[in-house]
Amino acid sequence: NLVINARDAMPHGGKLTIQTANVELDERSAALHGSMVPGAYVLLTVNDTGCGMDEVTKQRLFEPFFTTKEVGKGTGLGLSTAYGIVEQSGGRIEVSSELGQGSTFEIYLPRVADASGPRRRTHDSERPPVGNETILLVEDDQAVRALATRILRAAGYAVLAAAGGAEAVQTFETHAGEIALLLTDVVMPQMSGKQLAETLSQLHPSLRVLYMSGYTDNAIQRHGALEPGTMFIGKPFDAKDLTRKVRDVLDAGVPDTAPPQDTG
Repeated sequence: NLVINARDAMPHGGKLTIQTANVELDERSAALHGSMVPGAYVLLTVNDTGCGMDEVTKQRLFEPFFTTKEVGKGTGLGLSTAYGIVEQSGGRIEVSSELGQGSTFEIYLPRVADASGPRRRTHDSERPPVGNETILLVEDDQAVRALATRILRAAGYAVLAAAGGAEAVQTFETHAGEIALLLTDVVMPQMSGKQLAETLSQLHPSLRVLYMSGYTDNAIQRHGALEPGTMFIGKPFDAKDLTRKVRDVLDAGVPDTAPPQDTG
């Protein structure tokens, strides 16, 4: 998300620099970074030579759904997702920027003392669940759409992928009766995931729905995008998370009525 924003801030070209470093923060240094705990950190720095930001924008930068991009060009969830990941990891993200002078993001992540050991072999009972149903996958981010498609097809599902609501409706009408599950992003240009689900449910009332988003289910619900209890999976996800959640929704019966589940 940081790199994509840097690219968008340099429409006529520029320089993107990504750096990593090991840093040690004593009590004085940690105090300069707010509530950080003294200790060993990995510092990730993302710098661009783009258009930069004013003070008002910087103050609201990490708010969910806040964006300065044109309608249809951004969801306002990218930086809030990055913020959430860093904070949940016990780290901190900071930004310095001036109009016309580019932007620099610094991410501090706690450094572990020991490398992880060899990966434990996966037992049969821990293998991702499989299925043979047809899933309509709707995601406007090409990379996420391709990843989810690969994961689901590897688990045995037939996947019909669409980049947006209009394409999804057309695909659904073409494959009427085949689709068992709608897996859709929450925030998309033109038609939201909720609007899409409501439209398709009128055509197929028993359609099961699983929403996905780069922000937490609680935050999405607070902003009125989804109703409490809606089936949801947060991004980023791995193959095990996605296939297990898909299987849970397919086996749950009536869509949108099952209790919310922990997405980590």
